[in-house]
Amino acid sequence: MRELLELLEHDARRPVGELAAMLKRSEYEVEKNIKDLEKNKIILSYNTLINWEKFGDDTVTAIIEINLTPQREVGFDAIAERIYRFDEVRTVYLMSGSFDLLVIIEGKSLNDVANFVATRLATIEGVTATRSHFMLKPYKKDGVIINDEERDRRLVVSP
Repeated sequence: MRELLELLEHDARRPVGELAAMLKRSEYEVEKNIKDLEKNKIILSYNTLINWEKFGDDTVTAIIEINLTPQREVGFDAIAERIYRFDEVRTVYLMSGSFDLLVIIEGKSLNDVANFVATRLATIEGVTATRSHFMLKPYKKDGVIINDEERDRRLVVSP
């Protein structure tokens, strides 16, 4: 199963026949495995990584560090759930260290992101502090190099 998951994680569009050949299994068995993995919520989603900047649709991405006061009997989970339900929120992690939650959000402009943090995140009961970091340029995302243009880096040698 691990091999199948790794192949799908790298390229979810690979045909079942190709996956079956690579794993030395029948197509039926691979299809059944995939359906079981989806049913058991091991495979959660199939995503496409898009270079929106190249497409011409600029967005602003920010990493927000959030400090919380945990709630009695539910800890950080109830506040995290409230935060991850916002459409602007792309990712939420519970962290160790100097802050409690790491939240990645996207907006149409710097002002939209700042407004979201000030009016929707910072005002949640239990949120004691936020720190925003705006992403300037992506180089690599989810293991994929964003602008992977091979250049000849060899030195020119003349006789």
